[in-house]
Amino acid sequence: MKSRKTLADVAAAAGVSKMTASRALRGDKDVSKANIERVKQAARKIGYYGNQFASSLSSKHTDLIGVVVPSLSNIVFPQVMSGVTDALKGTLLQPVFGVTGYDPETEYETLRNMLSWRPTGLIVTGLDQPPETRQLLKDAGVPVVQIMDIDGHPVDACVGFSHSEAGHDIATALYETGLRRFGYVGRNLDKDLRAAKRKQGFQSALRDHGLAFADITDGSDFSVDVTTLSAVDCGRRLTADLLKRQPDLDCIYFSNDDLAFGGLCHCISAGINVPGDVALAGFNGLGLIEGFPGKIATSRTARKQIGEQAARMILETLEHSAAEMEKLHILKPEISLGELAVPNSKPD
Repeated sequence: MKSRKTLADVAAAAGVSKMTASRALRGDKDVSKANIERVKQAARKIGYYGNQFASSLSSKHTDLIGVVVPSLSNIVFPQVMSGVTDALKGTLLQPVFGVTGYDPETEYETLRNMLSWRPTGLIVTGLDQPPETRQLLKDAGVPVVQIMDIDGHPVDACVGFSHSEAGHDIATALYETGLRRFGYVGRNLDKDLRAAKRKQGFQSALRDHGLAFADITDGSDFSVDVTTLSAVDCGRRLTADLLKRQPDLDCIYFSNDDLAFGGLCHCISAGINVPGDVALAGFNGLGLIEGFPGKIATSRTARKQIGEQAARMILETLEHSAAEMEKLHILKPEISLGELAVPNSKPD
């Protein structure tokens, strides 16, 4: 087995001292650009990758930013991760990602393992962690930015938007187009607490106008275990079931665009005009619905920008006093009603 290349090997290959090689790899401003480039090229040529753990023993932290997201099953969180990666380009910091599957125990173990790597900062999805996980974050000793939600109490800093407000706002916008009989399709709301908040916000807006959901389905009373289905297939099946029970609905609100797209697939196959016969509304503003212009109303979220802002908040905290940093950034979703933008003629 070949031995791992050392810093001394890099220095020899670059024709500089070991100290210069070390400083060049850290991007030290006192090292000339020519030497930095020479050392980096030498390290690449011989396959040197360093020892971050050893470095962390002296510096207290590695050059890692831990990023914890609940899912990669649609484009939402990959776009958040893309924003984090873009914001860290040109720095010595490297993001590492963990996926929890919306499971609190997995989230706790992921964060515990990440903290054992001595990261420079943490980006964590949501504000609704159990007490033991919140304690981990409070005691982390590094900048912590919680993302995608502001409905709660952040441990440190926060960037995102109010999900309850997002649900309320799109319900109000849909009501103003003349829609009155609403149904709801969602799943896993016991785990996806942000979707549950949007549902509550939507219901609050309906109550403001003396309305309520005519029917709700989350698959709990469905003959097929919807947790085994893709979100699109789940949306298709649950929409068919809901419209069988409530064929005169004006609008169905879905917990996300994947489910809404499944609902659209059912309507197309069943010859149901969208939005003429029934309007469909989702959440996130995903690209997959843009192939069907004007069909699905949605709330477009600034996913990539949220990732970028979270990473920048950590960078700013590292460069300046944490007490000087703004702790809350709100990036409110944009409502898109498509063909429902002009009020229709449905009566009260």
